[in-house]
Amino acid sequence: MNMCMLRICTTIALLGAGLLSAGASPPAQLKSRRAEARPTGAAPRTIAVPPGGDLQAALERAAPGDVITLAPGATYGGPITLPKKTGDEWIVIRTATPDGEFPPPGQRVDPFAARLMPKIAAGSGSVIAAEPAAHHYRFVGIEIAPKDGVSLHDLVDLGGGRVTSADSVPHHIAFERCYLHGDKAKGTRRGIALNGREMTIADSYLADFKEVGADSQAIAGWNGPGPFSIVNNYLGAAGENLMFGGADPTIQDLVPSDIEIRKNYLAKPLAWKSGEPSYEGKAWTVKNLLELKNARRVVIEDNLLEGNWPQGQNGFAVLFTVRNQDGAAPWSTVEDVTFANNVVRGSASGVNILGKDDIRQSQLARKITIRNNLFEDIGGKRWGGGGTLFQILGGAAQVVIEHNTALQSGSIIVAEGPPHEGFVYRGNIALHNAYGIIGTGTGPGNGTVERYFPGGVFEGNVIVGGDPARYPRGNYFPGSLNDVRFADPADGNYRLADGSRYRKVVKGKDAGVDFAALGPAIAAAAEDRPAR
Repeated sequence: MNMCMLRICTTIALLGAGLLSAGASPPAQLKSRRAEARPTGAAPRTIAVPPGGDLQAALERAAPGDVITLAPGATYGGPITLPKKTGDEWIVIRTATPDGEFPPPGQRVDPFAARLMPKIAAGSGSVIAAEPAAHHYRFVGIEIAPKDGVSLHDLVDLGGGRVTSADSVPHHIAFERCYLHGDKAKGTRRGIALNGREMTIADSYLADFKEVGADSQAIAGWNGPGPFSIVNNYLGAAGENLMFGGADPTIQDLVPSDIEIRKNYLAKPLAWKSGEPSYEGKAWTVKNLLELKNARRVVIEDNLLEGNWPQGQNGFAVLFTVRNQDGAAPWSTVEDVTFANNVVRGSASGVNILGKDDIRQSQLARKITIRNNLFEDIGGKRWGGGGTLFQILGGAAQVVIEHNTALQSGSIIVAEGPPHEGFVYRGNIALHNAYGIIGTGTGPGNGTVERYFPGGVFEGNVIVGGDPARYPRGNYFPGSLNDVRFADPADGNYRLADGSRYRKVVKGKDAGVDFAALGPAIAAAAEDRPAR
């Protein structure tokens, strides 16, 4: 194992030359950070905890730089608490399975790997919690779960609502190639309460976070400044699979920031959906796949998101909806967000953007870029809901939507509220259906554009089935999807065929999604994808 390095944030894709033009906002840019354990010149000390041994005692005894090994197949009792230590070398808690027999770094684990893992389990509290300012703990190859038949509140609690100063949050904590799950029958509300600094969740599998009558998440953060790196995980939860915000921070003026969400698979099992052959008969509270309520500088890239339907919410897969959740955080914002190179499919609706909290005071959501994504199987009889691709409310500013391809059953854009300044809709392919681009109190097309997007950019879009007389010039209106000429839509290949008239029509680029950028990333994101 390489004990010297933990990557916190990796390279973030920047704008290609010539992509940023008038009216477009630049994408989120994260600081590149790397946390390293300082080599001491000596081999790390290993503390082997045998089956039935006291893991908490080993943690208290461990010094920075030590490795605590746990026996695969053994169960260790929690709750355990990560104590604050002096020093900035990593304390590693890992499976004793040799490196050559365990999935390597960069490979996502799945439940089948649990036979190679030790298990930490608790029947109350949190399985793992961190003292204020605890730091430099790294979990590798560990199964973390409630005791059988028990539903916990937080499986892992890092920070929570106890901390009122950014200096006191836990920091430099990582879970790599770990398997975290709730009880199959009872669920658990939350996998990881991610409230700290320099935190990484990578190559891991988080499943069965679910509850009836309350929100549940695989990962949720609201009281840590970041940065956060969430890379190459399976995230399964009923409420919000992944969320930032959702509770007021107890740290004044805090906005979770510098968030990397990349190469993950976010999904809800069809066993939770009434009417599916695999339905297990329990109506867990289902909301969405990814939600930002208070977040800044976020890159969401190369992810696969699927399986979302109306139940506890109206069925949008992705929400960028600023919320001062409990009324004590008027500084809440959603800003500088890039959602790029993702696939969203099997959902009642697509993306919901809210400019300002419509209940309590908040800041304005702004600089949200949605670029080069495929939206497939949005709406329709199976998923319910309206099949709306984008809902934009509350005067959100500098929203850029470009080079996406969508097959949705409802409107392309539904708008409401104050005008949305600095809006760009460029180079997209989508179905017009009944209403196309429409707003509250306005008809489809130009009336909505003038009322809700004054001065906006609408160009180079392929609006299938739309009426060119009702829309701004510089767009295209084929009569059917067949006229668009995708390479192989029956096989899910929505690249434009060589003979399509919509090749190279947007500043030398094809309309719609660029599969050269999209395809390899999604193949990696869907690695070890569970059966649905």
